[in-house]
Amino acid sequence: MNSIISPNTAGPQGLGWLFFSLSTVICWGLYGVFLHTGQGAMNDPVNGRYKAFLFVGLAYFITAVLAPLAVLLVKGAAWSFPARGIAWSLVAGIVGAAGAFGVLLAFGAKGAPAVVMSIVFAGAPVVNALYSLLLHPPAGGWLKLPWQFALGLALAAAGGCLVTLYKPAPVAPKKPAAISSAQGTASIRQAPAAQP
Repeated sequence: MNSIISPNTAGPQGLGWLFFSLSTVICWGLYGVFLHTGQGAMNDPVNGRYKAFLFVGLAYFITAVLAPLAVLLVKGAAWSFPARGIAWSLVAGIVGAAGAFGVLLAFGAKGAPAVVMSIVFAGAPVVNALYSLLLHPPAGGWLKLPWQFALGLALAAAGGCLVTLYKPAPVAPKKPAAISSAQGTASIRQAPAAQP
């Protein structure tokens, strides 16, 4: 049972991280669309986003509380939790939940899911890279950053901007077919002729 969520599940090549990374890309790529669909399916234009977020929280509880508890029990983990680990993990959860709520608010402000999520996913790596640099400044100083790194940040930001500005328009809904004149004439009721 120790193989559950183990770094060694990747096999001899050690590519498990890539599998899990791509599965996250798929899940988070679908997140915005599913969230927007859930918000609309609540049939409540005023409070639908809050109702949807309530069930997002329930899903978080199932996947982020019950599932890890089960894994910890199965693996026989020690139940000691250092205060620093607790604090930073709670901050991470709050930031993640606040981000999810921000996505819902963006939808409520008439942001299209494709545009909102493009901005989120193009901007998040830039924020991550800059914050990581603040925590661990580059050797040799900020002016010695590799040009490829700076170009990558610029391309990520430009990609989000381009996807937002030039998103293809959705297919226009089809207009109902015109009723043929023969059908239209047949369906008109004629007034009864006056009797003598």
